[in-house]
Amino acid sequence: MLGGMSVCIVDDHPVLLAGVSSLIASCDDMFVVGTGGTAGAAIELVAAHDPDILIMDVRLPGDAIKATARIVESGSKTKVLFFTASEDPEVAILGIEAGARGHVLKGSSIEELVQAVRMVHAGETYITPGFAARIVAGLRTGQKPPPHNDPMHLTVREEQVLRLLRQGSTNREIGVALRISEKTVKNYMTTLMQKLNARNRIEVVLAAQALDTDHRVADRHPPS
Repeated sequence: MLGGMSVCIVDDHPVLLAGVSSLIASCDDMFVVGTGGTAGAAIELVAAHDPDILIMDVRLPGDAIKATARIVESGSKTKVLFFTASEDPEVAILGIEAGARGHVLKGSSIEELVQAVRMVHAGETYITPGFAARIVAGLRTGQKPPPHNDPMHLTVREEQVLRLLRQGSTNREIGVALRISEKTVKNYMTTLMQKLNARNRIEVVLAAQALDTDHRVADRHPPS
């Protein structure tokens, strides 16, 4: 099949693996190129097929977090999307830090999983709505809850930096895209962390999704 997303799926539950494979195969813009049941198999599948998307359970025989890090470090184009029953915020954070681009809970709808695959393929970070807010809350146990800042108060440039950050861009890549210095990008990051009550890049991304920023601000392009 040409023009569609190539997908590998890894889960140690055969029935669920077959179900997700059937779902992906039924989508006109996706096709399955391989399946497996262990973290080691995930690494082998990516090496053999270099799929666009790897849908993987975070709890597998082996270490799915380390497998994700190895896949990212290998330079593969593959984007990892966790599809898991785990609702442990710490596990989700470890996965994102390792390079995963999404975390979808297995209690989610079929439509949500398909949407997540498409968003991750497009360069977005996707976390099941509601769970993102719980992750942020979990990171701040014992602290004052983050204020629900209105994302419309972000400047045009801050929105641009935030969008690129959610796409996984580094400070240097953001600077190149917006034609500003890396130091200026860092200044914007500091401002975003203050406005979103975040302590690092990951919390900025999670807070942005929790507040549904991308659906509430206009899509603006970098000025000439």
